[in-house]
Amino acid sequence: MGLKHQPLLPDLPLRRVDEMGLKELERLRLVLRGGSVIEWRHLHFKTWDEVDRFLRLCQIDPTQSHDEAWVRQVLADAVEYLRKTFDYKVADTVANPNMIHDLFLLASGQIDKKHRKIACIVLKVMHVIQHIEARDLLFRTAVSEAGLAQMVTERVVAVIDEAKAKGLPIVEFSDSIKTRESVITKLIAKRESTAAAVYDRTRFRIIVKELDDVLPTLYFLTQRLIPFNFMVPAQTENTLLRFKELLARYPNFSKYARQLHLDVDYEEREESKVRGNAFSGSTYRILNFVADVPLRLDAYLPPPEYDDRARRGRITLATCEFQIADERQAVENEKGENSHDRYKQRQRDVVLKRLSRGLVVPKKRKSV
Repeated sequence: MGLKHQPLLPDLPLRRVDEMGLKELERLRLVLRGGSVIEWRHLHFKTWDEVDRFLRLCQIDPTQSHDEAWVRQVLADAVEYLRKTFDYKVADTVANPNMIHDLFLLASGQIDKKHRKIACIVLKVMHVIQHIEARDLLFRTAVSEAGLAQMVTERVVAVIDEAKAKGLPIVEFSDSIKTRESVITKLIAKRESTAAAVYDRTRFRIIVKELDDVLPTLYFLTQRLIPFNFMVPAQTENTLLRFKELLARYPNFSKYARQLHLDVDYEEREESKVRGNAFSGSTYRILNFVADVPLRLDAYLPPPEYDDRARRGRITLATCEFQIADERQAVENEKGENSHDRYKQRQRDVVLKRLSRGLVVPKKRKSV
């Protein structure tokens, strides 16, 4: 449906873990902990081509004038926000770069290093504005939830097929859409303030051969499907591959420990404050994260030359859940207390308890 409008992504070879550096480590860490780029201090783009590829991954085609005009509008909004709200002195080099690519290279310290910090701040605001516009576009466009689910599933399936063709050992892949009954149960079972949001209506399960195959597969997804900055914060359950264990497991990563945005103990401190999934078994291990997959809605919009909307963005975001595990752990996850049936029963028990609290009708006495 919408796949024919995707910007062309240049092909890249698979990246082995021992070939990865600081850039890859930071992006993988963001996924593994369910973090946000709002905390980042700088980006890691080195070349114009890297930026161009990233823009296309975000479904932005830099060669199309209407796409560039929209990005520049988002940039202007971000600059205006910073100037009005915080009285920031945003240099014209950042506010009006010769090419959009330059803004990312500025934020990476590759050109004119004195503007790196303000370029980072501007991009963070643009990131937020893009999310607002993507949601607004979805509300104003005649695309159904089922249609959106079909579009994102087509994209994910195409990327998984490409991964297999390139030799990534994906031994199992499946997609599913939550039933209405499951959504109701999950909403009632959740106590926190985010209970109104169900992020896993569309879910993708990926099982790889060995634990060492998890990172190459995950990085491939961030190169072909999910821009690293589109992780949904605080929605990750990672009991499969701890970050400090990752540094010990792969020596080429450990040398970057002092250059990371956050110290190596950050995950352990944060995990001590957050309770895990109360319905999972004690030995259940999974990498479960939520991400926004960018989708173009050109098929639902007028051609750019006839588009008279005030805000002419054409990209929305489909929020999906991804589950990744190695084959051995996937088998263990279906045994005993870890089984899906046990999980659902524990969830239903909590729902029934919440619904019936204080409303249980006493049994009638038998007449004598």
